[in-house]
Amino acid sequence: MIHMATLFSPSALFSNSNNTATPTTARPPQTPPAAKTHLPFASTKSPIATLASTLAATAAAATLLSSSPPPALADPTFQIYYGTAASAANYGGYGGNSNKQDSAEYVYDVPQGWKERLVSKVEKGTNGTDSEFYNPKKRTEKEYLTFLSGFRQLAPKDVVLNNLALSDVDLQDLIASADQISSEETKDEKGQLYYTYEIDGVAAHSLISVTCANNKLYAHFVNAPTTEWNKDKDMLKHVHESFKTVGSF
Repeated sequence: MIHMATLFSPSALFSNSNNTATPTTARPPQTPPAAKTHLPFASTKSPIATLASTLAATAAAATLLSSSPPPALADPTFQIYYGTAASAANYGGYGGNSNKQDSAEYVYDVPQGWKERLVSKVEKGTNGTDSEFYNPKKRTEKEYLTFLSGFRQLAPKDVVLNNLALSDVDLQDLIASADQISSEETKDEKGQLYYTYEIDGVAAHSLISVTCANNKLYAHFVNAPTTEWNKDKDMLKHVHESFKTVGSF
């Protein structure tokens, strides 16, 4: 049977100019070109333009990231506190002294935004607390200083820490529940001896620095709940290390 495609083949309908039949070679059926498919959301930009747009977007994102302000604790600012360690009889307990810097016996840094808690004469006379500052967002995150008169030199480290705890109930509880207590001795450039303690408790963390000068024993405390310690560790260590007696810095 002759196929219909053969009957209507161009070679069957046309011949050369001499009307002489010329054998023809059958050509295979031609496949029509595939229609162009337009993908949805395909970019009409040239590769160079697309690359330029990508680079511009990347640069803009980098600019936004670099211009974003760093976390508050990445570059904290501090103010210097000048402590006079005055006796309870001469201690006003309210307001500042315009000559406080001239009569200061010790200094330490206070994070910006922390508030001072005014210490009463009674408290100063019973446990020797001379000054205290706290974080208003978390009042148990704080630093304070106590002093005792009549000490020319430091006793052994363990004895000093136990004596400090006798007049500080919170310190007693922290020591009793501590996972770890470490201590070391350091000397400044003038040879003054400091004891430093780090108490890692279940619920709180404490850094303590103790030294003797001016016939007094000074103890500087930096305390924080464990959650705050984990967030503010670098800042709190800075505060701890800033404590010095006047004449040793």
